[in-house]
Amino acid sequence: MTTTAGGLRIRHANADDVPAYASFSRRLVIETFAGKNDPLEFAAYLEGSFGEARQAAELADPGTTVLLGEIEGEIAAFAYMRDGVTPECVTGPNPMEIARFYVDGRWHGRGLARTMMQAAAREAVRRGAETAWLGVWEHNPRAIAFYLKCGFIDVGSHVFMVGNDAQTDRLMSAPLDVVVERTGTSGA
Repeated sequence: MTTTAGGLRIRHANADDVPAYASFSRRLVIETFAGKNDPLEFAAYLEGSFGEARQAAELADPGTTVLLGEIEGEIAAFAYMRDGVTPECVTGPNPMEIARFYVDGRWHGRGLARTMMQAAAREAVRRGAETAWLGVWEHNPRAIAFYLKCGFIDVGSHVFMVGNDAQTDRLMSAPLDVVVERTGTSGA
């Protein structure tokens, strides 16, 4: 898949991308959440969730898709989507999870997130999904506001473990046709 908008090129990640994808995703998670979490618990979470072996396994899993958004050959954003167990509160048909969705902070405010979300929604539709769902930390108002603009609604919550620290994620869901419409050029 190749999409260009404002210099952003979106494509499927592959095995050759593992080192860059692992490094980029780890860096963005640290920048976004490290200062808001207990350092020891956050370090345990990073150890179990990020690293080349973990991201290689994600890319090798046929139930997942990783889209990379690049500007001038450098990763600027990514969306990690997967099939799997869906919480009961997500009631839309044929759901797919957007498990991680990040845009590098230096690109915030330039429309990259909207373009990436549209690409993720179109990819989910291509894979047979009709509904997207995601979990977002209850203390991340910027992300929550963005997802609301994209057509997601709050449908419940679940516990997300950061090391041994039980945190609350808001669960949000949306019909994929709504997400595609809202993230189009006249959308969010």
